[in-house]
Amino acid sequence: MIKNIFGIAGTALNAQTIRLNTTASNIANAGSIAPSEAEAFRAKRPVFRALIDQQDLNGGFPTLGGVKVSRVEDSTLPIQKTHDPGNPAADDDGYVYLSNVNEVTEMVEMVAASRSFQNNVEVVNTAKQLMMRTLEISKA
Repeated sequence: MIKNIFGIAGTALNAQTIRLNTTASNIANAGSIAPSEAEAFRAKRPVFRALIDQQDLNGGFPTLGGVKVSRVEDSTLPIQKTHDPGNPAADDDGYVYLSNVNEVTEMVEMVAASRSFQNNVEVVNTAKQLMMRTLEISKA
């Protein structure tokens, strides 16, 4: 039972770490420009999947009930272009293409991922305290 708690919280901590890293990458690339729409940076979003099938146990996860990042997808928000003929990255018509990263959205994602991470750390700490208390009671 306790092993399950640690396993589930561990998968959540890993998933939230990936979410935080993806958000940090998005923020780092928010101001990037490209010479074409195809080359413009697109914000990334991890897609979570619950570990609820027996095949997940066979895939190396310790317990059912956790979460994993099944893939990372590009944002479908449109790429903006701006006329900047003096920019060395401009296309033949003088346009540069901006990333579709919204910094406000990324900050909300970062706060949500951070809080979720902290909550799972608390789950691990509480389970640890309960184990220690159980050991103390069993010694008495």
